[in-house]
Amino acid sequence: MKINTKKKLGFIVLFALLYAVEAQAVSEAGEKQQKDTSPRGGNLYISNNMVDFGATSSFAEQSAEEAVEPINFSADELENDDKNNIITAKGDVEVEYNKMRLKTDKLVYDQNAEMITAVGNVRLYASDGSIIYGDEVSLSDKMTVGEMQHIKAVLRDKSHVYAKRFRKKDNNTKVMYDAAYTACDVCENKKALWTVTARKVQHNETTHDMNYTDAVVRIKDVPIFYTPFLTHPDPTVKRRSGLMMPNIGSSNYLGHFIQPRYFWAVNDQTNVMFAPIFSSDKNPILGGSYKHYFYNAYTNISGSFLKDSNTNSRAENRGYIFADGRYDINDLWRMTYDLQYVSDYIYLKDLSLPHQDDAWLTSHMQFERFSGRDYASIEAFYYKMLSYDLRRRNLKRYRSINAQKPMVAPLIDMEVYSEPDKYGSYFKTQLNTASVYHQNGSETQRVTAINSWELPTTTRFGEKYRFVASVKSDAYYVADYRYSDTNSYRGTTGRVFPQAGVEWRLPFVRATDDSRQILEPVIVGVIAPDGGNRIDKIPNEDSADVYFDDTNVLDLDRYAGYDRNDTGSRVSYGLRWSTYGNIMGKTSSFIAQSFERNRHSSFIDSLDNENRTHFSDLVGRINAQPNEYLDLNYRFRLDKKTLDAKYSELGVGFGPSFLRANVSYIFLQGNTYYTDLYSERKELYTSLSSEISQFWRVSVYNLRDLTENSRGNLEHGGGVIYEDECFKWETIVKKYNSSNPDLDNDYEFRTTFYLKTLGSFGS
Repeated sequence: MKINTKKKLGFIVLFALLYAVEAQAVSEAGEKQQKDTSPRGGNLYISNNMVDFGATSSFAEQSAEEAVEPINFSADELENDDKNNIITAKGDVEVEYNKMRLKTDKLVYDQNAEMITAVGNVRLYASDGSIIYGDEVSLSDKMTVGEMQHIKAVLRDKSHVYAKRFRKKDNNTKVMYDAAYTACDVCENKKALWTVTARKVQHNETTHDMNYTDAVVRIKDVPIFYTPFLTHPDPTVKRRSGLMMPNIGSSNYLGHFIQPRYFWAVNDQTNVMFAPIFSSDKNPILGGSYKHYFYNAYTNISGSFLKDSNTNSRAENRGYIFADGRYDINDLWRMTYDLQYVSDYIYLKDLSLPHQDDAWLTSHMQFERFSGRDYASIEAFYYKMLSYDLRRRNLKRYRSINAQKPMVAPLIDMEVYSEPDKYGSYFKTQLNTASVYHQNGSETQRVTAINSWELPTTTRFGEKYRFVASVKSDAYYVADYRYSDTNSYRGTTGRVFPQAGVEWRLPFVRATDDSRQILEPVIVGVIAPDGGNRIDKIPNEDSADVYFDDTNVLDLDRYAGYDRNDTGSRVSYGLRWSTYGNIMGKTSSFIAQSFERNRHSSFIDSLDNENRTHFSDLVGRINAQPNEYLDLNYRFRLDKKTLDAKYSELGVGFGPSFLRANVSYIFLQGNTYYTDLYSERKELYTSLSSEISQFWRVSVYNLRDLTENSRGNLEHGGGVIYEDECFKWETIVKKYNSSNPDLDNDYEFRTTFYLKTLGSFGS
């Protein structure tokens, strides 16, 4: 639990400051004043312990060095009792100084006792927007001691503070007795939802510490947490070392555990967090984080280490380290890095750490340069494999891929654009180099240059054209590249690949009183040579993951990388349709297909090695949101002959916020040519949520596997949330059915309380 003291206790400093100003102004008033009802107010100037109400001539005679900011003072009546040396201001009394105001019904200054008293409807308006109410204010002992009775403070964020008595001592210490704080709205004759109470709160201005005695957190006036002593910095301290609330919980792997946390503010730019874990079933886990902020950079490192004596299938020395950062070198260059390492594939899952469900951990470092339209980058990559599904399905394949995982360094990319000529055409030069090293000893070094020319234009009839011509040149050095079970290659090779394309669009628009419709046919023609990928000499390092969908069907190059050229000539055609309501609602759809002149083009072979034809599958999407109660998104890929779905992704949300349902379905046909890598995937996700009232929300969900060898429900659970202006309570329950044989079926239960301005605690 983190405690925010700035809002809770900041009024003490402001109140004391106005006390001193008010006391100084009144106690030094040595002149005799007679009862006076006009004029009502004036200015009060303080210099060399002399006071003058409205005496501008006296102030003018003083030197500029002696002059100070005036105190604005006003009252309906001002009386001076010469016999008893008492000055009294009555009526609508107001004192203003340095953007702070004190209002009261009566202000009394006893010069003999050096006692100042404000009585009746006392209100203090602080410069930060806070307002403090009290019955009576008194100052004594040369204004070094002050006291206020029955105070109520409304802070800037509408939080409230109450105390029966407030006292300012002469040793720079302020004390509140029987104090209470809440961030909740307090209605008449009703108690706040939660409060923090303390028998005594002390503020030491010298050490900047806040000390609580008998602090209690109460929910609906029921105590739920108590501590006899509590100390934390006052609002003037931005950062300070200290203990934070620990994390408490349990898991199948650790058993019951507790994670104490200590925050060390090394300096203004550096934070260190010590966060070990002590559990009932495992040895202590050493963990923590480090953060450092520079003027133009930052770095963030976290990690942990465990010596596991009961290893089973796990490693003995286990741990992880994550580090990320950024450094702005100058106006053009910047450096970023993201390093991720873990000892074994299941450690993150055991401890519920970030990236626990990732198939790969990717460590990445990059230098980037930005200059106008031009761009350049230098990158390096390192990978760690964690795939649970592949390990369960094909352990041999998992180990083979893990043994061949690559390291890429460097990967250099550069793009340079020319200025457009008078027709709008421009040239683009792209340079890319990559060096890839595998653990099994094979390596690839590549240099690629793409020189292209592009002309976008629009005719007076509304037709949109884009003409593109390019030449791609590659040079390779390859070592120990095995392109079949019995053959390998080592040496240098290269290739040149020209390509030209044109894109045509013609949008038709129809507008009515209620809506606007747009119908846009699109045709893309590409001319390129057949063959030339030289798969017996050039390995496929960056284009192995081949996909064909609505996002790339109209692209001139449908591969994601450089190692495979999109050979062959083709024509792609599609149709877009969309409609927009003038008030609400929108719907759009898109469908497209390609015709390949050569049905043995490299992309078709990579996509479907068995069912090659001139026509590609049909791909498209539908997005519909006719009103606030329905939201539908559907993406698909249909077989060119049977129109059977090869890929389907459906998401539907319907219903009002009172009862909202969501359904998501995904189907991905298995690739028979790559059975060990791409098995069929078919999952259904359903959820139901309800905003029962202004403050209450509930939800339930289920994720189910629908494949032939179904594992049933993969995950299901639900949650209950209560949230108002000052309090949030969240409880979540989840049940997992992991595909990993090393993970037991498990569930997660979490409940957390958030108290506005104070922090959170839970398990």
